[in-house]
Parts: sequence; structure tokens; C-alpha cells
Amino acid sequence: MPLSKQKYTELIDSIGSTLQRARENAVKAVNNELVKANWKIGQYIVEYEQDGKEKADYGSALLTNLSKDLKVKYGKGFSKSSIYLCRLFYIKYPIFQTVSGKLSWSHYAELLTVSDDLARSFYEQQSIKENWGAREMKRQIDSALFQRFALSKDKKGVLALSEKGQEIATSKDIIKDPYVFEFLELPMDTIVKERALEKKLIDNLQQFLLELGKGFSFVKQQFKITLDNEHNFIDLVFYHRILKCFVLIDLKTRKVKHQDIGQMNLYLNYFKEEENTEGDNEPIGIIIAADKHEYTVKYATGGLTNKIFVSKYQLYLPDQKQLEEKVKEIIER
Repeated sequence: MPLSKQKYTELIDSIGSTLQRARENAVKAVNNELVKANWKIGQYIVEYEQDGKEKADYGSALLTNLSKDLKVKYGKGFSKSSIYLCRLFYIKYPIFQTVSGKLSWSHYAELLTVSDDLARSFYEQQSIKENWGAREMKRQIDSALFQRFALSKDKKGVLALSEKGQEIATSKDIIKDPYVFEFLELPMDTIVKERALEKKLIDNLQQFLLELGKGFSFVKQQFKITLDNEHNFIDLVFYHRILKCFVLIDLKTRKVKHQDIGQMNLYLNYFKEEENTEGDNEPIGIIIAADKHEYTVKYATGGLTNKIFVSKYQLYLPDQKQLEEKVKEIIER
């Protein structure tokens, strides 16, 4: 008796999922072997140096000769830069057990471009926790994520950040200042209106969620609130899975004003009364503006029970050198 159509579909699905898992495991196995092989290559080079030979800095004759001779004997894949990375890999991770099996060689090749040990450790831990691909991790490195988080912390907090990655325990832990929207690819001198910026962010939602950070789930754009027969619209509403609360985002393509903070306070009070359900914590409000005056924010938010944060955004990557120097000041205090 022939199998029913449903049984046949289940058979196809079972074979397909098994094949998919096998392919994913094969890719992981190849990546793990590549990571191990490159670590070993680095070890051989460093041990060769320690026998009294020359130091293999990037311009050394040793790397040049190795690259040339290995290409002749084993083919492509032995450029001077790739051999140099293998050497650096072993130096930065002298104990192989400290290398994560969850990250590929593409991850480690990118991590090795980060000269600061604290920052590199942060990006490694964060990539493991958030399951970043190598491309996602590169974007976070380029946008100086570690430095942006570190600037809001003391020395102890910066060290904890580098050892454990970002720990989300309070609403303040999810805030960045500034937010970087370079993925929108808008020229620096562009004059953009709020609705246009909002549309651009929604059109690039995957990248925007990456910039917002772990735990954000998109709920709605232009969330409508009606009070006294008057309509108000919240630009963007998210739900944070870790903090278990709504996150309301208002976009301002100008300097933030005290009225904007008052309006956000109204939105938060409405959400507490009308949208929160059992198990939800109090909502959080984030105003992302082109600029802000610290004292305006301080006095406008003072005394409010609601959690309102004001951050700046920029359409280009931050000056990493300046951010690194500021973080260095915190560490050296």
C-alpha cells in the first residue's frame, strides 16, 4: 500500500533536515581543523624564532621566504599576510584550549586586527554569546562597539566587559551613545527628515537590530496612541526579550528639546497602563537625536520615575583613535 502524501512529505523533510545538519557539521569540522592548523603553523614559526633565528615581523625575510617556498610546494593560501596572521594567532593565544570552537578562522583573522587585548577579548566573547558571523563582528569592530560601551563604565566595568562581554541586567545596559547608522550609507552632509530616517532604518532592519544589540524584537512602526481624540505616533516600538519590556524609540533629526522628553514620558505612562500585560516590566524610552545638551537632558529627566534615555546618532563611523584614548584614560585612573 503506497505511503500517504503526508507521510511522504515527512520523509522528504526528515532526509532534508538530516542532510542539512550533516552539511553544517562538515563546515564546522573543516573550520575547526583550519583554526587548529593555523595555530600550529604559528607555533612552528615562533619556535623556529626561539632557536636564535630572526624575528618574523611583517617585513622580515623569514616571512617572505616562507611565503615563496610554501606556495611552490603546497600551492595558494600562503601569502605573507596569512603566514603573519598565523604567527600572531599563536602569540595572542599561546594555549590552544583558550581558542573557541564556536568561532571560525575568519573570526580570528578579523580579531587579530584588533591591537588592544581588552577590546579583542570583548569582541570574541560577544561573538560567541550573540552568534555573530564574521561579517557582523567586523561591523561591530569598525563601529568601535567596545569603546562606546566602555565610555559609560568605570575601570572595573571596562575590565568586566572585556572578560565577559556585555551583561544585560538593567535598562542602562542596552543603551549606546552614540548610535552609529553608517549602514544607511547616507553622505555626511545629508539633510534627512525624521520620517525618511525612520524608513531607512526599517528598510535596513537587520542591520539596525544589530546596532541596537542583543534581545531586541521589532513590534511596530508608527505605533498609534489616541488621547482626548488626538492621535500621537511613536516612531518605533520594540520588545526586549531579556529585560521583558517594551522599548519605545523616538527619532529626532535635530537637537533634543525638553518637550521631546515630556512627550516620551507620556508615551511610557500610556504603555504601562494600556499595553503592558502580566509579566511585562516597565517600558523604556529612548530618544535618538542628532544632538543633545547634557543639562537639558539632566533637568528634563530629573524626578521622572520612567526610564528615559537620550542618545545621539551619527551617520558615519566614529573616530576610533579618540575613543580608544578616552577608554585608556578610564583604565589608567
